[in-house]
Amino acid sequence: MRTRFTWIVAVLALFAIGFVMACSTKYSSSSSTNGLVVVPTQGQAVMETFSLDLANGGMSQINNVNGPPTPGLSGSVILDPAGAFAYVIMQQNAALVPSVTGITAFAIGSDGKLAAGTTTPLNNAAVTIQVKGQNVTESVPVFPFALSMDSSGKLLFVADGSTSDSSGNPVPGAVSVFAVSSGTPTEVAGSPFVLPVEPGGSTASASALAVTPTVYPVQYSFCSGHAPATTENLYVADSTNYVLLNYSVDTSAGTLTLMPYSTSAPGVPTGSVPSGVAVDPCNRFVYVANAGPGSIQNDVSAYTICSAVNLLSQPPCPIADYSLNPVTGSPYPAGDKPGPMAVDAYGNFLYVVNTGSNNISGYRISPTTGALSGFTGLPVVTGVGPNSIAIRSDDSWLFVANTGYPGTLSQYAITLSTGALDSASATSTLDYPSGVAVK
Repeated sequence: MRTRFTWIVAVLALFAIGFVMACSTKYSSSSSTNGLVVVPTQGQAVMETFSLDLANGGMSQINNVNGPPTPGLSGSVILDPAGAFAYVIMQQNAALVPSVTGITAFAIGSDGKLAAGTTTPLNNAAVTIQVKGQNVTESVPVFPFALSMDSSGKLLFVADGSTSDSSGNPVPGAVSVFAVSSGTPTEVAGSPFVLPVEPGGSTASASALAVTPTVYPVQYSFCSGHAPATTENLYVADSTNYVLLNYSVDTSAGTLTLMPYSTSAPGVPTGSVPSGVAVDPCNRFVYVANAGPGSIQNDVSAYTICSAVNLLSQPPCPIADYSLNPVTGSPYPAGDKPGPMAVDAYGNFLYVVNTGSNNISGYRISPTTGALSGFTGLPVVTGVGPNSIAIRSDDSWLFVANTGYPGTLSQYAITLSTGALDSASATSTLDYPSGVAVK
């Protein structure tokens, strides 16, 4: 009996050692077998990182409470194309000292650990107010809400929501633009670019944005191997006027020029409360998630950004003018309060996070029209309070950050041929994760 008991203990010990090894997989930036997941958290005001085993999806902690602190209440996070820096929105908060509203850059080490953050404050918006019957220019802090970065990693775009001046008057939202060099963002001249006034509309508020690519996928897509566009446009959702705005980007200076939808309307109509924007990686289509109010909307609007009849021609969109043209059959039904959204790395599938119903809707994208068709197996369940989505660049894994207490990361393996999502075990995070990015 004693011998048998000793044998059982030895087996359990070996199992425990194997479990510890499996849960302590080391990340290396030079390895082709693992990836990196970055998560800002609001509860402990620190940055977390996880190593991702690409073969089985196993997640292991790198930084937890020992991660670098966030100098403010964290928001969205994005990685540069090289995966060398993480950029995070920060909001000034009285409970955090020091605290500032701006963009914090964290250098990513070869071991997946983040260096201490460096924060660049956002420029205030200059607005004109009435003081004792006189026009006075006032400097009003902007309210950063969402991030996007161009394919070169040289320009960072921030969607700013509407705010109020010192008298309580509403101030329209804007787009802040940063030129990025060696991980350091510098706000460009003229930024923030205040959103236009819609005739008869409400105070504009930027809720989401996405920029067209200047780098195409290297495989598994019809545009692979073809020269991408050298120009880029930025599409910005105005959540109060229910329109999508189109800006031409000066890639050298970073300045934005509005491209009006018509002579009378700055933006193309969307559904009500547009809350997410995604551009496909082959530069053909733009999608907008419409979140409400209530159950009135809950759908996805689709647009072509190319006036060519046959989008499969090579190069794609031979007469593209970046205008927004509604797709026949749009909008397409989604879950409750759709918001964060992403197109897969090869331009075949669209995934939309339904923040009200705690799940993900998925669609196959028609390469010839941009039309969406929902596929079987979705929606799939997320955690409570999903707020962001990230897809790895090789189309292998998809992540959603959930703010419900305690915080979690939902994780899914992507089937390349069908787009189907296979749920993996959720990963626990610190309290209130505010975003997720994956390398």
